Amino acid sequence: MTVASLVLLAVAAVAPALSLIPRLPVWIGAAVTAIALGIAALTAAATDPAQGFALGATLTLTTLVAITGGGPAVLVAFRIARRQPDAGPTPTPPPGPLRGGRVIGVLERGAVAASILAGWPEGIAIIMAVKGLARYPELREPQASEQFIIGTSTSVLWAAAACGVGHALIT
Repeated sequence: MTVASLVLLAVAAVAPALSLIPRLPVWIGAAVTAIALGIAALTAAATDPAQGFALGATLTLTTLVAITGGGPAVLVAFRIARRQPDAGPTPTPPPGPLRGGRVIGVLERGAVAASILAGWPEGIAIIMAVKGLARYPELREPQASEQFIIGTSTSVLWAAAACGVGHALIT
């Protein structure tokens, strides 16, 4: 079952690339990633603790899932928040008031995953505080605070969910 969990984590780490395929809606990559992560969670619950190579693979794949899977999840959350139907294949939201969100999101999810996997969940508060302070001047623009809260919350929750699966595999 450990191998099955690792394969599913690998699928969840690679599935967000489906969002890059032209004419394919963003939600498909997010859905495949979420389903693979969910099944990985179920198989992880039925395994013995990972050791050796499997332990290293679990930590690596968990971090990759946290980093890569959050992007499509955030885009879907923005689309739901805007209450707009899926208009088609465009994987990028219309430009918002906050620039650099994709890169910051990747760094944020990586830091959250590292913090949780290191056994220091308090680090999430520091990560969010630093991000909030860095974005503070921009949050006065219309819709910026909404974009910030939705993006950050979705990103952190996704990273925590991925780390939960990894934690189930290593304990």
